[in-house]
Amino acid sequence: MDPVTLSSKLISFKSISPKSNGSIEYIAEILKKENFSCQVLEFGGKKIKNLFASYKGGKGPTVCFAGHTDVVPAGNLNKWKTDPFKATIKKGKLFGRGSSDMKTGLACFISATLEFLKKNEKKFSGTICFLITSDEEGEAEFGTKKVIEWIKKKKININFCLVGEPTNPEILGEMVKIGRRGSLNGTIKIKGTQGHVAYPERAHNPINDLVKVCQKLLEPFDKGSKTFQPSNLVITSIDVGNNITNVIPDEVKIMFNVRFNNSFNSTDIKKIILIRLKQLKINFDLSTKVSGEPFFNFSEKLTDSIVDSIKEVTKKEPKLSTSGGTSDARFISKICPVLEFGLVGETMHQTNENVSVNDIKSLQE
Repeated sequence: MDPVTLSSKLISFKSISPKSNGSIEYIAEILKKENFSCQVLEFGGKKIKNLFASYKGGKGPTVCFAGHTDVVPAGNLNKWKTDPFKATIKKGKLFGRGSSDMKTGLACFISATLEFLKKNEKKFSGTICFLITSDEEGEAEFGTKKVIEWIKKKKININFCLVGEPTNPEILGEMVKIGRRGSLNGTIKIKGTQGHVAYPERAHNPINDLVKVCQKLLEPFDKGSKTFQPSNLVITSIDVGNNITNVIPDEVKIMFNVRFNNSFNSTDIKKIILIRLKQLKINFDLSTKVSGEPFFNFSEKLTDSIVDSIKEVTKKEPKLSTSGGTSDARFISKICPVLEFGLVGETMHQTNENVSVNDIKSLQE
C-alpha cells in the first residue's frame, strides 16, 4: 500500500479531535483484510473511538505502533491555499490538516507493516499491533489512556512501542524522542480588597502582589539532568477583568504551565510552588491540573534498532531528545519501553500544514 495515497485518504477524514469521523473505522477495514484482529473500542459519554489491532505470527516479542487520527481545527479557511481536508500535492509537498501531525505517520507505519508481512509472513514469529486513537489533540482522557487500561485488564503483553509523532524539527532523521517532560497547569487567584483609586489606603490592590508572585514563580527549579533540560515555568495569562479606571480590583488571576524533568514528579512541583507563595504572605488560592508525569523508559535494543534504521535510510545520526510537549507516549511508557519518531513537525498545527512527499516515502522505509 502506497504511503502517500494512504496519507491522502486519511487527510480526507474531517477527524477534528475527538471525532474519528470514519478514520478509525477505515483503518480497521484495511487491517481486517490483511488478517489483523481488530477491536474498535469506545470510551466516555461521547463514545470516543479507538482501535487496537494485532497480527500474531508466533510467540516472539510484540512490537506496537501507536498514533492518532484526530487533528486540531483548520482555523481560518481563508488563509489556507488548499482545502485542509483534501490532500493536495504542490512542488513536492503534501498539504492538508494532519499531514505533519500525524496522519502521514500512521500511513507510513501501516504501509511499512503490510509490506513487511507480505515479504516475511512465513518467517515472522512475533506479534505486530497498532494502538490508534482519535483523542490525542484534546483532553486525551478517553483515548490511549483508556486503551492502556484495557490492555492491562486483558493482560496483553507489549515489549516495544514506537509512536509516529513528528519528532524532527527541520530534517527527517535528526531527532528521536526517548522520553518527555512532565506538564502541570496551574491557576493562582490573588485576593485583595476592592476600593476607590483615590483612597488606596482603604483597599488592598492584588496587582501589587502580582509582581512579587511572578518573580517568585520564575525562580529556577533545577539545572537539568543527564537526559533532560532544566524544568521551566511559563506564565501564560494574567487577568484582572477590570474595565473601570477608578476601581481597585479585588482579585487577579495568573495562569501558568510547568514543564518538569525527571528530578521531580507533579507532587514535588506543587509543593515547591506552594512554599514559594506562602513565603510572600499573601491571600491566594491555587489550583492545578497534571497533564502528564515525566518519563524515560529506555530500551537499548529498541533505540539501537531505530537509530540504525534511520541512519541507513537518511544517512543521519539522530539526536536522542526529551524536549517538546506531551504525547500519548506518557501513557504507553507505563507498560513498555517507548520511543517516538515520525516526520518533520515544522508546520504542525499551522495554516497550510505540509510535509515533503519524499520524506513520507523515506519514513515508510
